[in-house]
Amino acid sequence: MKNEIQFELFGDYALFTDPLTKIGGEKLSYSVPTYQALKGIVESIYWKPTIMFIIDELRVMKPIQMESKGIRPIEYGGGNTLANYTYLKDVHYQVKAHFEFNMNRPDMEFDRNEGKHFSILQRSLKAGGRRDIFLGTRECQGYVEPCEFGSGKGFYDEVDADYPLGTMVHGFNYPDETGRNQLEVRLWRPVMEKGYIKFPRPEECRITRPIKEMEAKFFNEDNVEFAEALARSLGGE
Repeated sequence: MKNEIQFELFGDYALFTDPLTKIGGEKLSYSVPTYQALKGIVESIYWKPTIMFIIDELRVMKPIQMESKGIRPIEYGGGNTLANYTYLKDVHYQVKAHFEFNMNRPDMEFDRNEGKHFSILQRSLKAGGRRDIFLGTRECQGYVEPCEFGSGKGFYDEVDADYPLGTMVHGFNYPDETGRNQLEVRLWRPVMEKGYIKFPRPEECRITRPIKEMEAKFFNEDNVEFAEALARSLGGE
């Protein structure tokens, strides 16, 4: 497919925070990345408002391990609080995703060139992403590289029992993706099978809760600078 991306994702630590654990100032990671976290990682590899990424599948390559650390959160008003954060340790995943044109953005119709976006996406992946990769939070640096999804040996390949992961945050519905002037959160109940987790599309999530009203930012040829024009302005060819 000319709109698909497959990559390895790995790092020493990750913190995909369960929001229920933040109430008392502590943080506990989910056992696996959320759909929204993976979407943010793909957008760190390459993003344009013309397209939106759909996360199709995740493969957990290494055993799920956790490690607690005593952390002193930054308190701009002063204080010396010690909090307990529980991280995922030594994480390694394979991710499969694809992009689609965002039909809720008619203002970006002039930029709907699948081949162009696919080529830039693949080059950006080989370079390790256009922006820094974070595994849930800034202190957890991540790394990406191309792969063939499903290749290699995973820790859970021979595990026959399904692995229910409880109720998790799936992601957020933003106005520029839904056409509604509202920010919403989606929830779901994933089950891992032999290390694989298949994500439903955002519109297939049945549990959705409104958060606040929000409007999308619109783009057009007047406030989007094309790469060719930018190169000329910087003295390039």
